[in-house]
Amino acid sequence: MTAGADYGQQLETALAFMREGDDFLVVSHVQPDGDAISSTSVIGWMLDQLGKTKTLINEGESPSRLNYLRGFDQIVNYRKEKPGQTYTHVIAVDCADFRRIGEVSALFAQDAKILNIDHHPTNDGFGAVNVIRPNAAATVEILYDLIEWSGFNIDVECATAIYTGLLTDTGGFRYSNTSPKVMDVASRMLSLGAPGHQLADHLLEKMTMAKLKLLQRCLARLTFTEDQQIGWLYVGKDDMKEIGAVPDDLEGIVNYALNIDGVEVGILFKETEDGGVKASLRSAGKADVAAIAQAMGGGGHVRAAGCRMQGTLTEAMQELIEAVRKALNE
Repeated sequence: MTAGADYGQQLETALAFMREGDDFLVVSHVQPDGDAISSTSVIGWMLDQLGKTKTLINEGESPSRLNYLRGFDQIVNYRKEKPGQTYTHVIAVDCADFRRIGEVSALFAQDAKILNIDHHPTNDGFGAVNVIRPNAAATVEILYDLIEWSGFNIDVECATAIYTGLLTDTGGFRYSNTSPKVMDVASRMLSLGAPGHQLADHLLEKMTMAKLKLLQRCLARLTFTEDQQIGWLYVGKDDMKEIGAVPDDLEGIVNYALNIDGVEVGILFKETEDGGVKASLRSAGKADVAAIAQAMGGGGHVRAAGCRMQGTLTEAMQELIEAVRKALNE
């Protein structure tokens, strides 16, 4: 691969961090998605190549649909199992800011050094070593560069994880972040044995019965502003329990608000158990939803972002919809 001097130095510094340390804690963000878990899998694979010990962990469950990934069964759910130690060497992947690590940060030793690898433009550079590429479609794209820089040979398990992260974070290679490089990397992963059509069917076409029921309920609540530029749906705090849904069943539901012709911003609101509201925003391009989310303590990408809000569902809806309306009119 070729890389600019600055990027090449970042990759070299990241590799030095991995080579020189040991007993790593590897963490991605709360409510991890396909790129987060794929990145965790790839980092675990790299550490194994280096002969390092590691603990893979996340706050909450990993999506069961990703259970085919190498190392999936090693990822600890911090809410159910808390390691009896702290760690001085931490690798965070796909975390837009430090808060996205969640409660797992309690395992960081006071003198912990963090390697922060991410592709979100809102990343605040919280690591001692940072490899942040906002133009990368997914964190696994950066990890592909890191592996190429290291000289390791990618096997079929690693290729499958990289392909999974690219597939999910580009919406099946449909979103605007699907660059020529993304297609080049995806092509190479296919040549190394990643089962592309099977992954597409499993991750993009199939859905659980719980997700179908959740989608039915959400679509019945789909609402638009008078000019139909903003559409939103919501999930009440009792909906998930009544249906038997898990967080992964929420994946992609926000797109049903965005994909209506004429809608510029789609939003999914979800009441949380602690009395707050989580909002996921998607933009057709006219509004920078990362800036909107960041103003409310969240972050993400220009076209896909999220934030957590205090107050009731009604209050959160009013506040965020007004913020989006203002952004669209600027």
